[in-house]
Amino acid sequence: MSHEQHNHSLADFPHSYWRSYPIPHHPPMQSDQTTEVAVIGAGIVGIMTAYLLTKAGKRVTLVEADTVLTGVTGHTTAKITAQHALIYDELIQTFGKEKARLYFDANMDGLHLIQEVAAELNIDCDLEPKKAVLYATSEKGVQKIRKEVRAYQQLEIPGRFSMGPLQDLPFKTLGALTMPDQAQFHPVKFLVPLLDAIVASGGKIYEQTRAVKCQHATNIEMENGTVLKADKVVVATHFPFNDFKGFYFAKLEIKRSYGIAANVVGPIPDGMYISVEEPTRSLRSLPNGQLLIGGDGHPTGKSNEDTQSHYQNLVAFGQEHFGLTDVMNHWSAQDMTTLDKMPYIGEMTKRTPDISVATGFNKWGMAAGAITGKVLSDAILGNENSYTRLFDPTRPKLKLKDMQQFTKKNLAVGKDLLVSKAKRPDKTPEELAVDEGGLLSFNGQKLGGYRDKKGKLHLVKTTCTHLGCGLNWNDAERSWDCPCHGSRFSYEGAVLNGPAVKPLERVESGE
Repeated sequence: MSHEQHNHSLADFPHSYWRSYPIPHHPPMQSDQTTEVAVIGAGIVGIMTAYLLTKAGKRVTLVEADTVLTGVTGHTTAKITAQHALIYDELIQTFGKEKARLYFDANMDGLHLIQEVAAELNIDCDLEPKKAVLYATSEKGVQKIRKEVRAYQQLEIPGRFSMGPLQDLPFKTLGALTMPDQAQFHPVKFLVPLLDAIVASGGKIYEQTRAVKCQHATNIEMENGTVLKADKVVVATHFPFNDFKGFYFAKLEIKRSYGIAANVVGPIPDGMYISVEEPTRSLRSLPNGQLLIGGDGHPTGKSNEDTQSHYQNLVAFGQEHFGLTDVMNHWSAQDMTTLDKMPYIGEMTKRTPDISVATGFNKWGMAAGAITGKVLSDAILGNENSYTRLFDPTRPKLKLKDMQQFTKKNLAVGKDLLVSKAKRPDKTPEELAVDEGGLLSFNGQKLGGYRDKKGKLHLVKTTCTHLGCGLNWNDAERSWDCPCHGSRFSYEGAVLNGPAVKPLERVESGE
């Protein structure tokens, strides 16, 4: 399928470049089912886990709340790399050298697993070897890179430090750290054949089936009233939908970031680049001769600018440095970071050994997502895995620095709740233009409103169904976003991102 979209505008609804590729659909689960392993969430973690388990002979049921590959995996930059911005110096400080090196090894094993599966199933997914490059445009940035270089040397990680301009980039850089032998790919092209292989091995896949409750492994309740019974459960929903005892919502920082696929006049860099300065700028080539520009992230539900401007910032960067002529796709992603920067992968709590979780990939979920499938499937199959203890979600208590961050984050949540609740309506429904949304005053109530492109008014109550925060309007995605814990809802009230599992209450407009 061609990726060309004529007359594309940033005012259009976002649409990911990756999701322009045809994705097969699967039916919803309409009756109670029984399985050995239930995998909830059909992104790279869920699909890889289900693939490895069905290949090993397990009966697996893969369940997705929306459609497969709708979430972060369908909205990534699709870099497969162990170079996760400035991470290794910090990991050494937090975990020590041995575990920091294990983190590198895990991500490289994830990269190799993707290569092996692509070769095994003969998948054409635009998988290309690429160098990964951290670059600095300021003296302060160079100092940050120097610290990371020392961490690479301590851990014996392959990397090359260079001062001065990079020939590949059309703007001034002062220093860079290059990690060789990394890769990039098309995640949807890679994962669609795995879905086919899961079904061919006897696995079942259900879409439009939202899991809402899982108090213990044997019963998973769905929004439509059906129940999936399983011996083991893998929660790969990005944010754990069943966060009843793990308090993950208090231990994860949630951010949105943005991406555009653009036609440019200038040469496209032959590598995967990311800045060490803020706002982040991420660059990579696309197989059809376009340039992917990403970055401009901010905490979900909180932006200093209107959200549409984040796309405009990326366009301006592309125009200034690469001669950007037009944008063919634009999209955003939601990412989660743990307080200690190490993902949570494994038993959800000590009291729930049959329920596993995977979350908190810190914007780097491709290599890590692949190896997560191996870690989780090995645990279920009873195989040893070198990375089980490294990623254990029940690992020892947070260190003082992380505890301070935890306290600061949750004090901020209290403030966000008060501020969001105190917001006053901007308009009345009559003042709302087509394709405009915001807080409205309607019959004496404060409601969220959006007038769609056909002129129909959609009204919802803007209290988050997770813990009651007030929601903020996201004009770029036409969604209601929670500044407290990152839940997101469509303008019609449907859940887009957890931790919320219940939709917003809808109100009839009478129009």
